[in-house]
Amino acid sequence: MNPDRRDRLRDAAIEVLARDGGRGLTHRAVDRAAEVPSGTTKNYFPTRDAVLRAVAERCLEQYLALTEQLAAGPGPGDREALVTLFRSLLENVAGPGRSRLLAVLELQAEATRRPWLSGILDPMASGDFAGFELAQRAAGLPVTPQRAAVVTLALHAAVPHLLTDGPGTLAAAGLDDPDRFVRDLLDTVYPPDATA
Repeated sequence: MNPDRRDRLRDAAIEVLARDGGRGLTHRAVDRAAEVPSGTTKNYFPTRDAVLRAVAERCLEQYLALTEQLAAGPGPGDREALVTLFRSLLENVAGPGRSRLLAVLELQAEATRRPWLSGILDPMASGDFAGFELAQRAAGLPVTPQRAAVVTLALHAAVPHLLTDGPGTLAAAGLDDPDRFVRDLLDTVYPPDATA
């Protein structure tokens, strides 16, 4: 099978899942989104579970590519650089990462009924816990596993709000200003005048 066409179908399936949700993820919808002849998606991914697996694997590939790109950089050398990094990740949610993250949320819901999906998705969340802890250490913060986890959980909790909520909710959560949100989060977990 043609790997370029396979990736085109997987990318189209991400867009369909993000736009139409789990119920809208059909072989025909993916064919239309990928602009391929009817039946192409079914040839590559014969069942709905195969389509879901393909989407999950593609989301994981995109996540790993993003984390590899971030890891190739110098890393946040101080608190200000960490703010910049975390703010850029939050801004990515409503920007280029929007479809992938919406698809991941849909996949997480599907994983409650299809536990095998959790095995594909798990490296994304666990990777964030490890990577964000390393970033906090690189920034010189007095990291403990618990503090690092609180920061990661707060950033994860922000994602669905950034994807779905109106201005009132975003303002109530402090997410109407991602820079301030990150600064407040770090100041709460790592007060600037406190010692380790």
